[in-house]
Amino acid sequence: MPAADPTLPADRFLNRELSWLDFNARVLELAEDDSLPLLERVKFLSIFASNLDEFFMVRIAGLKRRQSTGLTVRSPDGLTIREQLALVTERTQDLMHRHGGVFTKDVTPLLEAQGIRILHWSDLADTDAMRLREYFRDQVFPVLTPLAVDPAHPFPYISGLSLNLAVSVRDPDTGAPRFARVKVPNNVPRFIPVSPAGGQHSDATAVFLPLEDLIAAHLGQLFPGLDVLDHHLFRVTRNADLEVEEDRDEDLLQALERELARRRFGPAVRLEITASMDPQILDVLVSELEISPSDVVSVPGLLDLASLMELYDLDRPELKDDPFVPATHPRLSEGETPKSVFATLREGDVLVHHPYDSFATSVQRFIEQAAADPHVLAIKQTLYRTSGDSPIVSALIEAAQAGKQVVVLVEIKARFDEEANISWARSLERAGCHVVYGLVGLKTHCKTALVVRMENGVIRRYCHIGTGNYNPKTARIYEDLGILTADPRVGADLTDLFNTLTGYSRQTTYRSLLVAPRGVRTGLVERIRREARHAAEGRASGIRIKVNSLVDEQIIDALYEASLAGVPVELLIRGICALRPGVPGLSENIRVRSIVGRFLEHSRAISFVNDGEPEWWIGSADLMHRNLDRRVEVLLRVNDPAAQRQLQQVFDGALAPDVLSWELSADGSWRRCGQRDHQRELLTGRGEHAA
Repeated sequence: MPAADPTLPADRFLNRELSWLDFNARVLELAEDDSLPLLERVKFLSIFASNLDEFFMVRIAGLKRRQSTGLTVRSPDGLTIREQLALVTERTQDLMHRHGGVFTKDVTPLLEAQGIRILHWSDLADTDAMRLREYFRDQVFPVLTPLAVDPAHPFPYISGLSLNLAVSVRDPDTGAPRFARVKVPNNVPRFIPVSPAGGQHSDATAVFLPLEDLIAAHLGQLFPGLDVLDHHLFRVTRNADLEVEEDRDEDLLQALERELARRRFGPAVRLEITASMDPQILDVLVSELEISPSDVVSVPGLLDLASLMELYDLDRPELKDDPFVPATHPRLSEGETPKSVFATLREGDVLVHHPYDSFATSVQRFIEQAAADPHVLAIKQTLYRTSGDSPIVSALIEAAQAGKQVVVLVEIKARFDEEANISWARSLERAGCHVVYGLVGLKTHCKTALVVRMENGVIRRYCHIGTGNYNPKTARIYEDLGILTADPRVGADLTDLFNTLTGYSRQTTYRSLLVAPRGVRTGLVERIRREARHAAEGRASGIRIKVNSLVDEQIIDALYEASLAGVPVELLIRGICALRPGVPGLSENIRVRSIVGRFLEHSRAISFVNDGEPEWWIGSADLMHRNLDRRVEVLLRVNDPAAQRQLQQVFDGALAPDVLSWELSADGSWRRCGQRDHQRELLTGRGEHAA
């Protein structure tokens, strides 16, 4: 990676780990926002917890692994690994206590006021307790496995993210104390309905008992003949960041499957406990898990609030956002009748903006029509993540079975989707698709599809390039952009790109694309510096960037230099931002905002004023080292005038002064500002609210 500019101030970068925690704090602010529907607040509590789990499994685990090497590596903001871990630990513990407090002190009473209650065993009426004893006997007891700890039974393996009961028992004959562990099964609902209604109707009272409470009330059945003295709940987070050693002579599938098996046994990086945890039991856990006391977090109330998504799934529409039905892009239908995607694209490009434009009637229909069209000769596509019942994969299988040439690059190293992608790869291979796994040492993260069609004796190519995955489920909750086009230049570029991904081509230059790892950083830095030259010469200049994360030091330094030259820079960064805006003599002309809302802002788009000849780009790459150096990423130059105007509107709407967002200050703090909900305006302007 090229070095950052040493002539700029040494303190110009914010810490990426702390910046990510600031992003998750913005998610938590939405859970605290009493203007949101109650179950939407519950959803954000769940998302916060799930986000933090992954942060520990990957980022904290990575820092600890680097610390164990003994190397004195400093982050770009000048912190040692030890200093980063200390700051991150303090910040995460503060956030986790705040998170637990929001649930117990704020949201729980409001849920109870709406008839949604979470009880303890001691709160149950006798009739309810009797019914739940039968449920325990029939549904829970058979899947429980108490594990003793003594000289004949070593301390058991504790799986990552599982809930566990640490149980103290005593032999009544000898008086000797014993320790045992009971895992709370994850294939039984976490929240058990106390009444048969279970909240299935909007007017029903939904009362639940946590599964761990049910198990704790019946520990005597697990340890007959012993006295159960006490029990305490705990949860372990483990390192789940895979390190696949890629060897050109080894089957990547086999190497990855071997590493997936190892993931289960990664070292512990966090131990969550309840406030009532017995100190002696805690000492046992810390010792046996080989974890530092600083990695122990005492959580108020329930552990594992990611499971609150079970409550969000209750049928209580009055406590949620209004349902939304994405609209078909107006160019892809005539009234209620779908149009041929191919005929539409011959008239011009179509830019789709999900979830406001339906994924099912645009990108998915493009692949499905290609699979069914007898004139289509070949389909080539990249798959990074998709859904468990993917209609895209089904269409590709049907195309191969119909005799079409189908080439699918399945990225089997997509984090936490590895097993699913291995399964998809094998299903596609069995159907006759040509399946490849990309380039050694690189993840293929780009979102591209190429359809080759014979029309009146002439080959024509149709393309899709997007910012999001080919996943119809996440396309309803992720904000993304995509271009459907029949532009011959884009078709030629994707043909060259697929030849690089599937063969031995060393193509590095393209007509309408910037392709990482060689082309995206250099291409963007060149264009940023061009804007700086325009500003210095008194010509029109300006840069707008919308990405999930901005971390790359060389791109940040180029933006600082552009600001110093007088270029107005507007950045819309959902998550991590290592750039300091508004610093005198460095970044007065840079403004950074973040939108966090109902939909996950996920699109990547960039615009350059370029002295009145603007350039617009969309693609898959965030501005991070991994994306620019270790992934195949694609940015597409958008040339269609209508698509350019639409992108302009997206930026103008999101960056308007009164839009509800968070603004980043020079000291690294984020301030909530504005009132107007940009996502809601797009919903009402592009989609249809259900009656």
